[in-house]
Amino acid sequence: MSKIQVNKLHTLTGHNDCIYALAEGPDPRFFYTGAGDGMVVEWDLDHPKDGKLVAKLPHSVYALAVDPIRNWLIIGHNFEGIHVIDLQENKELWSLNITDQAIFHINVLGDEILVGTGDGVLTVVDIQKKAVRKHIKLSSKSIRVMDVALKKMHLAIGLSDHSVKILDLTQDFKPIANLTGHTNSVFALSYSPDEQLLISGARDAHLKFWNTDSYSLSENIIAHMYAINYLSFREDGDYFVTCSMDKSIKVWDTKEQKLLKVIDKARNAGHGTSINKVIWSTYSHDVISVSDDRTISIWNLEL
Repeated sequence: MSKIQVNKLHTLTGHNDCIYALAEGPDPRFFYTGAGDGMVVEWDLDHPKDGKLVAKLPHSVYALAVDPIRNWLIIGHNFEGIHVIDLQENKELWSLNITDQAIFHINVLGDEILVGTGDGVLTVVDIQKKAVRKHIKLSSKSIRVMDVALKKMHLAIGLSDHSVKILDLTQDFKPIANLTGHTNSVFALSYSPDEQLLISGARDAHLKFWNTDSYSLSENIIAHMYAINYLSFREDGDYFVTCSMDKSIKVWDTKEQKLLKVIDKARNAGHGTSINKVIWSTYSHDVISVSDDRTISIWNLEL
């Protein structure tokens, strides 16, 4: 294990329930959290202790996405639909009732919002018309996570049927590949910044590395003790972090596909329960994590 210095900079509190959602803002100085308490909060990395309430919804929030072009925050409101917040004006612009299911992931792509739900349906929302353009039934099991390769125009979707499905965005979501091998729900999924690699992580605690030229499997690692909940690349793609139900964050070397550091409660005063999301800030280059323990941690890593 390498000698990475880990400094816990902040522990932020304010949510009254498990924190499930985490997104970097259009201005990356800010980030947003959503929780089981229905609260969506804006945090400022320059003044991290001062959280600002953006929305309070009747149901839990599992998914947040930003629209950097319009400076919007899209909130996934479980068992109802999406709420669109203007971050400049700090007010709701519109909402759309689209589902009676949990909303696990949202992506914004140009003039469309892609919403993945608990019934295995990908809902495509037309932003201009504020209406559903199409429903794509991918599975009888939940869509848990999505990521877009913008240069390739590929959409990768991780599902609770243990698969990762690749769709072609230039051909109206035509299937390209169906990646199998995980033995449980796929919760974590991300293309590397150069789009040469797709990494998936699942409830089976395995990380799988897929070569995106052919979507062939290049490596499989037993990475955690329990479910891998999320992963995030550093901006340059050299490193990535994973977080898990085993209460740890792990730092990995992308090229070597090697574990560099474990961040946990015993060693670093880390989270006390499942860590649900983690992002590598493009503003401060610190790692931000959220947990079932209702706290947000900000970590400085000296690599």
